[in-house]
Amino acid sequence: MPKIAITGKGGVGKTTLAALLAHVYAEEGRTVLAIDADPAASLAFSLGFPAELAAQITPIAEMDELIFERTGAQRGATGGYFRLNPRVDDIPDRFSALHRDIRLLRLGTVKMGGAGCICPESALLRNLVTHLLVARDEVVILDMEAGIEHLGRGTAQAVDAFLIVVEPNRRSLSTAMQIHKLATDIGVHRVYLVGNKVGDGDRAFLEEQSNGIPIAGLLPVDERVNEADRAGIPVFDAAPRLVECARQIAQVIG
Repeated sequence: MPKIAITGKGGVGKTTLAALLAHVYAEEGRTVLAIDADPAASLAFSLGFPAELAAQITPIAEMDELIFERTGAQRGATGGYFRLNPRVDDIPDRFSALHRDIRLLRLGTVKMGGAGCICPESALLRNLVTHLLVARDEVVILDMEAGIEHLGRGTAQAVDAFLIVVEPNRRSLSTAMQIHKLATDIGVHRVYLVGNKVGDGDRAFLEEQSNGIPIAGLLPVDERVNEADRAGIPVFDAAPRLVECARQIAQVIG
């Protein structure tokens, strides 16, 4: 069961790719756990979760009672004592929602990189991400913000595919190169680029500027992504051409 982390510069289409892959794997009959780890928290809408169901999913980082129960300290506390390895194995099933065979969990916003805060909520989320990537026997798709904040050296090698979504422009690719360096520094071995909003002739540009990072696939420009968002339906249902591209990316990942 692949464990996939998706990142890239803000606004490049990380969430669109995460939603497409989640539905592709679910369509294959696999158990899928989608993790929204982006502060924008829009994965529920791209997956097509009904608004009332999405509203029931509280970000783990905002659950004061749970954080205190598991760590022994209040959310936001620093400088005191708290459990660094709190229990997390029951969290995915208890605090997620299920729709169309995809289970969705929201992490919430906490800086957890090497220079991030050392606080109870970061300890809880760090342990939770490790559990999701190492111990869960299901497809895990982690929709991350533009970086690697939710990964550490202890979990990096559990990632089967680290997908950096890029648009065919130098700004996006510059951010991708920075993310690639950070990812390889902590031990992520399988890093791919995925081009999004790609038009005719853009493949050659991406290949020239990829700095040797393999390209897992390309998603063409498709106005049906915006149409799906306005209509409140999954991009998987609205954009069959993108679905086929996502299937090909899933085959590359394995």
